[in-house]
Amino acid sequence: MAATHIALFVSGLAVLLLLVQGSPPGPVVQCRSGNTNCTVTNGYGAFPDRSTCRVAAVAYPSTEQELLLAVSDATAKQQHMKAVTVYSHSIPKLSCPGGPSGQGLVISTQRLNRSVSVDLATSRMTFEAGITLRALLDAAAARGLALPHSPYWQGVTLGGLLSTGSHGSSVFGKGSAVHEYVVGMRLVVPSPVPVKGYYAKIVNLGEDDPDLLAAKVSLGVLGVISQVTLQLEPMFKRSITNRVVSDVGFEQTISSYAVTTHYGDIIWYPSQGRVVYRDDIKVPITTKGKGVNNFLGFRAQPTLVIASTRASEELSELTGNAAGKCALSRLQTDTLIATGMGLKNNDGGLLDFTGYPVVGNQSDMQSAGSCLRSAEDKLLTACGWDPRFAGLFYHQTTISIPFTTIADFIADVKKLRDAHPNALCGTELYLGFFMRFVRSSTAYLGKTDDVVDIDITYYRSKDPKRPRLKEDVLEEIEQMALFKYNGLPHWGKNRNVGFLNIKNKLGAKLDKFVSAMQKYDSNGLFSSDWTDAVLGLRGKEVVVQGNGCALEGLCICSTDDHCAPKQGYYCQPGEVYEQARVCRKIKSVEADV
Repeated sequence: MAATHIALFVSGLAVLLLLVQGSPPGPVVQCRSGNTNCTVTNGYGAFPDRSTCRVAAVAYPSTEQELLLAVSDATAKQQHMKAVTVYSHSIPKLSCPGGPSGQGLVISTQRLNRSVSVDLATSRMTFEAGITLRALLDAAAARGLALPHSPYWQGVTLGGLLSTGSHGSSVFGKGSAVHEYVVGMRLVVPSPVPVKGYYAKIVNLGEDDPDLLAAKVSLGVLGVISQVTLQLEPMFKRSITNRVVSDVGFEQTISSYAVTTHYGDIIWYPSQGRVVYRDDIKVPITTKGKGVNNFLGFRAQPTLVIASTRASEELSELTGNAAGKCALSRLQTDTLIATGMGLKNNDGGLLDFTGYPVVGNQSDMQSAGSCLRSAEDKLLTACGWDPRFAGLFYHQTTISIPFTTIADFIADVKKLRDAHPNALCGTELYLGFFMRFVRSSTAYLGKTDDVVDIDITYYRSKDPKRPRLKEDVLEEIEQMALFKYNGLPHWGKNRNVGFLNIKNKLGAKLDKFVSAMQKYDSNGLFSSDWTDAVLGLRGKEVVVQGNGCALEGLCICSTDDHCAPKQGYYCQPGEVYEQARVCRKIKSVEADV
């Protein structure tokens, strides 16, 4: 997200029966004249504050030497820079340079996408930073090797997923964060004085170099990642069975489940009172099975169907029809469960999914994203969130809560759910509360505890001044996770408020990261107002105050004007977490059912 995410919509059973091709996403950098006078966005077509990022130019280096030259030229001019990936799936403004608008440079890693070397004796491979996850997994598999863990979305690049701390799900061994398997990295960083004629230099970090702890999760503020060496392992298989149970008391068993299921994750549908456990274990390569993960939400889908479904959701929002969202979410959840969540084990048969367990190679099971790889069909079909048509548009709140307090957090959410039975149905249109497991990290910007990482995806209006249906409930959950339970945000998937108080949450680890940042980019050419705000530097703030700012997560409301008083939404205290301040509709004509 991004960085990677689970963007997650299934448009009903009819979609599953269509044979679709898919239009690959369009470019995230658009220029008016060659590679100059450009705008930069992300894969969803909108940053959290909906601002337009304007840059002077984009560079497309295809070798490390060309990358060195691009960084050197910009450094000599004291021009702010940012790396941008091919699909740019981070929601926050990590790809927008600092400095005056329209004067920065973005350096695309799109052409730095190759495998560099392999050492079969040690199971290590080196890749250029712009290689996509799908290409990386295929290159490793061709040599009989597997990446131990990865995000679930194939459209992220190696450099992007590392910079945002992306992960899979596991507390076994070193855990599920990809950066835990980095054993070497090459960076191109600014140099204030010439080095062999360049105002930039190549930094080669080995696995014992303490600066690697800063570089392997960096938000892109140290320089541009050129190459990464990963510790892989011999190919193996996974066996997956999805199991559906009631959510009664499930919060008490999350920790024990995590330590007994190698790759397990959990989807909680709170309004439905259901939990889906993915019982996912490692099995020998000799185990029979040719399964593939082709998650339904990541397949190409007919744009007319997606647009129609979005229109239905907007109508439910406009008319206050929470019950309608509940009915649709139940149908979609039943469809996902009945079709194995998109897992394929047909071995050439007519049906994709023929029953559990689904067994397949690690490289085929650990991620999905077939909507990226099909031939162009002029947007008849596409990834569901492609901004070129009126499809999905959503917020994401992704927060990690320590194992020690996860049961209490879920119990609090259940109290809100019980008080407002249909308030969370909207999240269930986007896979509910999606829970993965991540170990504490040595990386300075990594997790500080063993955590349950919770993804919540939900409706976002095209109009930033229009409140959401049942907005207060999700706002209270967001603030509860962040402040009552001291949750850490995912760097690539959150609204602005998710990054409040990072300095205190990371403590000494953040100080060490900032020291490395100043060492490699003393003039802050790879920093921006956004990264400074997130890291608590140079007096910048993540909060953006103004009328309606709480509706978009740009602020936490403190006055009614931060909500939408003319539409009946006022700033109110939380119900379970009373310290929360949320935009609640007062004297609503709708009723919980």
